[in-house]
Amino acid sequence: MSRRFDAGYYISEGFHSIFTHGFMSFAAVCMIVACLIIMGSFTLLAVNLDNMLGDLENENEMVVYIDESLTEEQARFLQSTLAQVPNVSQLTFVTNDAAMEEFKAKRENNTLLADLPDETLRHRYRVHVVDIELMAQTKEALEAVEGVGDVRAAIDIANGFVLVRNIATGVAMVLVGMLLVISLFIIANTIKLATFYRREEIAIMKMCGATDGFIEWPFVVEGMLLGLTGALVAFFVQWGLYQAVAKFAIQGNGLSLVTIISYQSMAPTILAVFCGVGAFIGVGGSLFAIRKFLQV
Repeated sequence: MSRRFDAGYYISEGFHSIFTHGFMSFAAVCMIVACLIIMGSFTLLAVNLDNMLGDLENENEMVVYIDESLTEEQARFLQSTLAQVPNVSQLTFVTNDAAMEEFKAKRENNTLLADLPDETLRHRYRVHVVDIELMAQTKEALEAVEGVGDVRAAIDIANGFVLVRNIATGVAMVLVGMLLVISLFIIANTIKLATFYRREEIAIMKMCGATDGFIEWPFVVEGMLLGLTGALVAFFVQWGLYQAVAKFAIQGNGLSLVTIISYQSMAPTILAVFCGVGAFIGVGGSLFAIRKFLQV
């Protein structure tokens, strides 16, 4: 029996074997598709939440109110101290008269506010942070600076986004682990059926001196083809689901809190990951099944 690596022979045999036991092959592909879609859905959710957290870091401000006893010059002098607080990325000083003008501009129809003096409001700093997850610690550090009267921060909103992202990531990891095991099991059983169907042919090849590698390769190719087929199907199904969910989220996004990353911008990475995971499941399950069979 020739030991030469014949890719054409292996691909032909692997492709033919898929249709020999079509129902199990179909079940294997469906399981891989389900695994990849669930993995992809939760991963894309986590990616979009990360992106939204980045937007919050850029847009969500903490407001540091300066003690009313300090003059404008003294308030400005605090900027260097506040800038040294860990996690602070940007500071913008707002005088009390500028704050009053902004306050009145939002309430133009309220005549009762027309005569309010500028001293009613305090000087303040608008603060952007590097990491929104550390907002609570940053708020405490800013409050500890001498001359700071109060700090306002939307910590609950930030923590809500972080919690949802962490839950999505954790659930994705657990589900992917379970589905990978199930997918490997189904692929292994599919290959077992193929080996059982060709058991006499395999026995003859072994008697003729065929190596285990020569016998294994067609089954490995079969598993890889099943895995890649599942990956391609999952990629396009994921695309459709993502577009539908994104459209729904954007239409119902009255507060403009949700930003969705386009699927097209992530498509090459998603396709590469899906194909890699699909090939791993297919090849892994095939090797497990055929080597166990050859050891019998």
